[in-house]
Amino acid sequence: MSQIKNKKLLKAIAIQLKELRKANAITQEDFYNDTNIHIARIETGNNNVSISTLEVICKYFDMPLSKFFSRIEKE
Repeated sequence: MSQIKNKKLLKAIAIQLKELRKANAITQEDFYNDTNIHIARIETGNNNVSISTLEVICKYFDMPLSKFFSRIEKE
């Protein structure tokens, strides 16, 4: 079974993550050191991201998944 990619959604997720990271003055390196997640790969908008990974990212930014997705829907 091939992996499904919604490029528009992945790009919206990437934009929101980059904005969150920059708004909190966190570098990609610092984010990796804190979470062990390569956010740079996600921020390109080319790679699927799991819900589990998004949950860790949202917890890191103290944001519920529902709020994160509501920000995505506004785009």
